[in-house]
Amino acid sequence: MRPNLALVGATGAVGTVMVDIINNRDNIWGEIRLVASARSAGKQIMVHGKPVSVVELTPEAFDGIDIAMFDVPDEVSEFWAPIAAERGAVAIDNSGAFRMNDQVPLVVPEVNPEMAKQRPLGIISNPNCTTMTMMAALGALHRKWELKELVVASYQAVSGAGTEGISQLENETKAVANAENPGMKAGEVAQAIKDAGIESSLWPAPIALNVIPVAGSARDGGHTSEELKVRNESRKILGIDDLKVAATCVRVPVQVSHSLAVHAKFNKKLSVDDVRSELEKQPTVVVQDDLENGIFPTPAEVAGEDPTYVGRIRQSLDFDQSIEMFVVGDNLRKGAALNTYEIAELVAKEFN
Repeated sequence: MRPNLALVGATGAVGTVMVDIINNRDNIWGEIRLVASARSAGKQIMVHGKPVSVVELTPEAFDGIDIAMFDVPDEVSEFWAPIAAERGAVAIDNSGAFRMNDQVPLVVPEVNPEMAKQRPLGIISNPNCTTMTMMAALGALHRKWELKELVVASYQAVSGAGTEGISQLENETKAVANAENPGMKAGEVAQAIKDAGIESSLWPAPIALNVIPVAGSARDGGHTSEELKVRNESRKILGIDDLKVAATCVRVPVQVSHSLAVHAKFNKKLSVDDVRSELEKQPTVVVQDDLENGIFPTPAEVAGEDPTYVGRIRQSLDFDQSIEMFVVGDNLRKGAALNTYEIAELVAKEFN
């Protein structure tokens, strides 16, 4: 029996990537139903070579659906995912609405696939794209050497804020490029953007020719929501309740792909060669690690790719049993859409 699949948020930034993934993977589905808000209802999208009309998000949209993927804001998922589950679908949610709910598994198929079956609420959650970027690599290393401590600095693409983030970077960059003074000082960049009439509530500073040491919203103790997600979600996915985590999340003027500088300490002794060898065995990890020849992953090269890319692997000089590495992943694909879809593929096996 082929399960029926629904994609809620089919016309959004991640939903569009999800449709592309669906079209480029084996078709294991019966019906594929595209669901979005009323303003997108009726729009036609090609799925496996056939036009599919988007239907409005209503309770009836889940009738006959076995698996429903949600790529919508938290408040939408919080309301509609339980409705989908009540109507018999397994809801796989890409928002932050259920990630830390004790009754909702947080799943990365390469790391903890067994958790997908433990879903008392009928809901499975997908990790935040920043956490997700490093999970395939860290999960493999943890299985071998037992992760003990984690220090992360993220360099997050503007697409993490959706299509609005991409547009903001594009508009600011054009404003700076069109400014009369090509040799602008730092303060003049912001003025040029302001003079062009470009405003944004996305970030507290311009993103063009800049980095912003804030990703997410402010939380207690000077942390941000993104930084706490890295800590809490890593613990839950890896099953290490007392994992020590420190994170600093930074927004950078890159359209797509999050990058993470990772310092990981393990309980067991390990070497760079061991780490490189273990990562090269992973089917969803690509190792690009040859500093002398300029081979390492960058966000521009990784954009549009499915795997996690790892480079700059080295032993810490001053910290025992610790490894440094640079990890890059397309935040719209593996960081969001692809992992959600791979969870759906995992659940679909239950219908065979």
